Amino acid sequence: MERLIYLDNAATTRVSSVALDAMLPFLKDRYGNPSSVYSVGRDAKKAIEDARSKVANALGAEPEEIYFTGSGTESNNWALKSAAELLKGKGKHIITSAIEHPAVQNTLKYLESLGYEITTLAVSQNGQISLTDLERSVRSDTIIISIMTANNEIGTILPAAEIGKIAKANGVLFHTDAVQAAGSIPIDVGEINADMLTISGHKLGGIKGVGALYIKKGIKLPPLIHGGGQERGERSGTENVAGIAALAAALEYKVSRLPLTDIAKKRDRLITELLKIPKSALTGDPINRLPGIASFVFEAIEGESMLLMLDHFGICASSGSACSSGSLDPSHVLLAIGLPHEIAHGSLRLSLSDEITDDDIDYVVEKLTDVVSKLRKMSPVWHE
Repeated sequence: MERLIYLDNAATTRVSSVALDAMLPFLKDRYGNPSSVYSVGRDAKKAIEDARSKVANALGAEPEEIYFTGSGTESNNWALKSAAELLKGKGKHIITSAIEHPAVQNTLKYLESLGYEITTLAVSQNGQISLTDLERSVRSDTIIISIMTANNEIGTILPAAEIGKIAKANGVLFHTDAVQAAGSIPIDVGEINADMLTISGHKLGGIKGVGALYIKKGIKLPPLIHGGGQERGERSGTENVAGIAALAAALEYKVSRLPLTDIAKKRDRLITELLKIPKSALTGDPINRLPGIASFVFEAIEGESMLLMLDHFGICASSGSACSSGSLDPSHVLLAIGLPHEIAHGSLRLSLSDEITDDDIDYVVEKLTDVVSKLRKMSPVWHE
């Protein structure tokens, strides 16, 4: 291996220095249980409340509207299952999109097994929903609209503010999975009329095993996890103080650097160069996309072979979502945007961080061009 170029930041990120500095004291000297009354415990409790304020400020929320969880997946489960339980007297109809993360999709499948009706909106070839279709799908018994802020595979930014307006006008709760978007684009829960919003620490420079859920003041979700009554009785379990401190520090730092103009410029150069490869195509919205995600399909290429060959050159990338990388089926997102199975199998997602240099971009373009050429020479279905 000549070098290491990490281009899978949509799967997980390196722990940032600000996050590491914020968490280390709570792993060593300030290790108290935040529910304890003595000083070491009070220090831990104060750290949680300071973190709550930082996360709230980054999202345009109030501190009492932020609840810490064990992951983005847990936050999505809590938002959807508990809101469905809370509102089952009004109705059992939920609207979502065809490109949601499995943490939303599979939670909704579970609710469907309990008798809830799920309307899944189709998306365009760029991964965008139709707001007209959304409006037409709202019924008198609709209780939740759950549509992500931005897609984790193709990078498309969805119209959260417009979705929120439609939800508010119809008296429907709006939940948005912002795990991939938080820290990459500005998010203000008031501006997008969000009632619930999910984030995750390890996607933005924090550590794995901690997330947060914004719940708008006045919405009393039943707890998903019962126990000792932590998080003001809403989410039991001894708090991951170090992880919470890291999440807050990382998010605060990322938001302070917005917009990510330099990363977006490198992304655009990567896209321009890689589209010079014959029979390659960009996936996702070419304009409304996250600054760090460039996603492609290459005809007559098998994605896993491409990843293994790139790994030989020290390039870390992904084919579709890391959460589903064990599956042999094509990405549900790529199928939803209309790609045939054989093309969807040749997908590649490159997700950048601010550590990526122009020299790295040149190296990736060179090696990937060679990899695609070599794989096509071995392919029985490739014809120049």
